[in-house]
Amino acid sequence: MKAIKVMGTIDEGGKLALDAPLLIDKNRRVEVIVLISETADNDSDEDESKAEILKNFRQAWHEAMTGKTIPVAEIWEGIDDE
Repeated sequence: MKAIKVMGTIDEGGKLALDAPLLIDKNRRVEVIVLISETADNDSDEDESKAEILKNFRQAWHEAMTGKTIPVAEIWEGIDDE
């Protein structure tokens, strides 16, 4: 899979409209992951957190694509053991 970052807007009907057309092969199905900012501020702290979120997403995506995952049931093992 290939990842492309684009910006867009969700309209009143819940449809996603991209700010610019995608310059890729046409007539292909795609998988869309929507990241929504919880604040409307556009300060430098948000830019840094966007970069961190993107970094973490890319790492998680790489791990998922290469099979480096663990079952959800194992995530909680040992957490309640205090």
